[in-house]
Amino acid sequence: MLEVDRDPACAAIPHPQHAFEVTLTVNGEEHRLPVDARTTLLDALRDRLHLTGTKKGCGLGQCGACTVIVDGRRVVSCLTLAVMNQGKRIETIEGLGNGSLHPVQQAFIDHDAFQCGYCTPGQIMSAIGLIQEGRTRSDDEIRENMSGNICRCGAYTNIVAAIKDAIARGLDPREAMTEAVEAIRQDAERGA
Repeated sequence: MLEVDRDPACAAIPHPQHAFEVTLTVNGEEHRLPVDARTTLLDALRDRLHLTGTKKGCGLGQCGACTVIVDGRRVVSCLTLAVMNQGKRIETIEGLGNGSLHPVQQAFIDHDAFQCGYCTPGQIMSAIGLIQEGRTRSDDEIRENMSGNICRCGAYTNIVAAIKDAIARGLDPREAMTEAVEAIRQDAERGA
């Protein structure tokens, strides 16, 4: 117990180390759980919901191993707090496919787009996000938009090939770019 918790004068003042309840919608399912105000989305997913497919890499938002999709956008879950994601739709690697592999997962297998596999869940979630965002017009654009996801094994060429294959299978909706531009415009209007 912290010293401040023993002091009756301070006990009535809320402190960030105290838990409070949040509701997270993960992979279409609502979860109510007590979290500390400082709990990252990554830690809530892994430690509280036991969804360990999202990997803990650098903890600094630089490797992309913890990438998830929040309201259709790629997010490094180590840099966002769980409380900031209430009311948002969170998708993790565990939520892909319904009993079969998601087409991007299958493309990663078909193109051997992984080696050790540690970064693969983040790579796949980021690939799905960039396809949904319509940021796939060229190899250079794919590489640029995947640059936040590091593969220490160096499977980058195969990752680009897998993404291109997934797009060729019809996963790049025509309205994706329009939706992405509209989302960016709305963020700018809100001052996000």
